[in-house]
Amino acid sequence: MHYKNLRAEMARSGVTITQLAGLLGVRFATVSDKMNGRSRFFCDEAIRIKREFFPSLTIEYLFAQDDQQNTA
Repeated sequence: MHYKNLRAEMARSGVTITQLAGLLGVRFATVSDKMNGRSRFFCDEAIRIKREFFPSLTIEYLFAQDDQQNTA
């Protein structure tokens, strides 16, 4: 699983992949691919997600790969 912290925070806050797709102006499948490591989030996308849904958390924490378990 990729972006474990982002997934956990989405679950805690009730944020859906559909909401992320709407914010970024992309298809659900595109965000799903990014979440599953088939493609990557671009820096501007990560910033928009953080600002809109998780303003109190760091980008480093939200987008840490599974081998980088940073804390908030």
